[in-house]
Amino acid sequence: MSRGRLALPALLAGACGIGLAPILVRLAGLEAVGPAAAAFWRLALALPFLAAWSRLQAAPPPSRLDAFLLVLAGLFFAADLAFWHESIARTRVANATLLAALASALAALASWALFRDRLRVLVAAGLALAIGGAALLMRGSAGTRHLAGDLLGVLAAVFYAAYLLSVGRLRARCSTAAVMAWSGLGATLGLLAAVGIARERLLPATPAGWTWVAALALLSQLGGQTLIAYALAHLSMAFSAVSLLLQPLVAAGMAWALFGEALGPWQLAGGLLILSGIAAARIGDLPKP
Repeated sequence: MSRGRLALPALLAGACGIGLAPILVRLAGLEAVGPAAAAFWRLALALPFLAAWSRLQAAPPPSRLDAFLLVLAGLFFAADLAFWHESIARTRVANATLLAALASALAALASWALFRDRLRVLVAAGLALAIGGAALLMRGSAGTRHLAGDLLGVLAAVFYAAYLLSVGRLRARCSTAAVMAWSGLGATLGLLAAVGIARERLLPATPAGWTWVAALALLSQLGGQTLIAYALAHLSMAFSAVSLLLQPLVAAGMAWALFGEALGPWQLAGGLLILSGIAAARIGDLPKP
C-alpha cells in the first residue's frame, strides 16, 4: 500500500485519537489537573519523542523561516488547547468537541477563500451535511448555563483553524516529524505561559492524574495529531475538514458511556449524518478518470 493510500486511514485514526482528548481532559480534571496544565503536559510529555523522531529522519531540516512559522503555528495550537480545555470544563463534552471540530470547516473555507484551493461541489455538499449532523449532535445540550463554555469552544475553533491552515501549507515542504516537533515546541512554551496566566497548579495532584495526562500525550498528541499532520500532506483540506468531524461522534459516544451524557434521537441522527458527509466528501474528492 502506497503512502498516499495510507492517508485516509491515518486521518480517521487521528480523528479518533483527538476524539478521545476531551474524555481524558475530563478524567484528568477529576484528579485536580487544571485545563491549561493538562494541555501543557499533553505537549511536554510528547515533545522529547517528537524531537528524537525529527532528528532521526533522513529528510533535511526545515529552513529558519519554516521553523519560525512552525513555532508560530504551535502558538495557535496552544491557544486552541487552552481555550478548548477550559470549554470542556464548562460545558458538555459533545458541545466542546463539536465546536472544536468545526475548526476544520473554517480551515477548508479559508483555504478556498485565501489560496483559491478548489472546492468540489460534492465535497462542499458533504461538508454541509457533516456540519448539519454535528449541529444535530448537540441539539438540546446547549443552554445558558453552558454559554460561557460554548463561547470558549468557538474561540478555540478559530485558533485551531489557523493551526490547521498553517500546517497544511507548511507540510508540503516540511516532514511530518519536523512539523510536529517545531509546532510542539511553540505550543509547549505557549501553554506554559497559559498555566502561569491562569495561576493553575502545574503538577498533577495524584498518580492517577499523571496517568491521564500521559494518556493524553500518547493517544491524542503523539497518535492523533501526528496522524493528522501526515494525512494533510496527501488529502485535500476540504476532505480532511469533513473527516475530522468524526471527532464529536467519538467524544459524544465516550461521554455517554463514561459520564452519562446520554445521546437522544437527534444526537444519534447527527452521528449518522456526519458519517454520510464523510462518505460523500470522499467520493467527491476522488480524482476523475
